[in-house]
Amino acid sequence: MKNKLNKNIFGETIEVCSKETMTGYLRNGSCETLDDDIGSHTVCAKVTNEFLEYSRSKGNDLITPRPELDFPGLKEGDKWCVCALRWLEALNDNVAPPILVKSTNILALEVIDIDLLKEHAIDLS
Repeated sequence: MKNKLNKNIFGETIEVCSKETMTGYLRNGSCETLDDDIGSHTVCAKVTNEFLEYSRSKGNDLITPRPELDFPGLKEGDKWCVCALRWLEALNDNVAPPILVKSTNILALEVIDIDLLKEHAIDLS
């Protein structure tokens, strides 16, 4: 499997999302992805408690630590590469977390309009 377009939504080099909680489909700290990433883990989000509870209610528990997967569990304020469709679903349910667009993969644009991403960005001046 080869890496898919590892550029951000502006076509620039994608910035690190988080190495504090090693995120990304490749677990390299970036929202880079591969062809087999069915969930499209391409949106770098700064998660909120509301979003984490929402995600858990949808069957994806990101709160509970999973030591066997080297996953510490997330808490509010952590940055995490979330699935583009889940972020959009959360947006439609008014619980979408803010995002870092410079760390969000250009492939997210296949699912989410760039203006929506910019509207929820916390890394634009």
